[in-house]
Amino acid sequence: MPGAVQNALKRAGRGMLDLVYPPLCLVCREPVSDPGNLCAGCWQTLHFLDGPCCTTCGLPFEVDAGDDTPCAACIAKPPDFDRARAIFRYDDASRKPVLALKHADRLDLVPAFGRWLDRTGRPLLAEADMIVPVPLHRFRLWKRRYNQAAELARAVSAISGVLAAPLVLERTRPTKSQGEMPSAGARRRNVQGAFAVPTALRTKVAGRRVLLVDDVLTTGATVNACARALKRAGAASVFVLALARVVRPLAEPV
Repeated sequence: MPGAVQNALKRAGRGMLDLVYPPLCLVCREPVSDPGNLCAGCWQTLHFLDGPCCTTCGLPFEVDAGDDTPCAACIAKPPDFDRARAIFRYDDASRKPVLALKHADRLDLVPAFGRWLDRTGRPLLAEADMIVPVPLHRFRLWKRRYNQAAELARAVSAISGVLAAPLVLERTRPTKSQGEMPSAGARRRNVQGAFAVPTALRTKVAGRRVLLVDDVLTTGATVNACARALKRAGAASVFVLALARVVRPLAEPV
């Protein structure tokens, strides 16, 4: 059968490629069985966020409080986005691959991260009309050569079939790195008014449900600023999907 022959040729080609370039763990670079996988040791160190969480921001709960339960922070001050989810906790174990993608040209991580984002974000993707990455300012993009959020957005789009729209949101002024900010308030001030939808592209956003993609969700200041800009342009809703999120200790549901 032609299909069987084609599959056999693919397996043979894959075997030859593995001999020359053996598949390595995404994190520690030890040999693994298939490309894009983690070794058992690295898999066990990552804290995947697949348990009970805040229905709005995705903050994990210590106990299951039931569906549609928000955390105290979202009750006190609802975010500008509608829902957010992340794959894993941002900690010592996950920091290495996240920063490798962001600063070390490790674009080979994108296919695996794209598959994980698709799996974690399927409920959000099912409602989304377009996928929009958190943008870099053009000066930083020129310096870094690529936007890691845009690469992730394209990967998720290719898997899910949801349209990627990397140009509908722009960073209108250069901002300092959020990692340099000493507090949550400083983070909010740093990105206040820093994002906008170009006037010519507002019709593409109006009435649409947008899935915003970023690498790390920390205080939510950046994605909140992006969500405000998208909703000012008429977006019906804004969801957030991130690789990792900082988890505040002793988080309890309310």
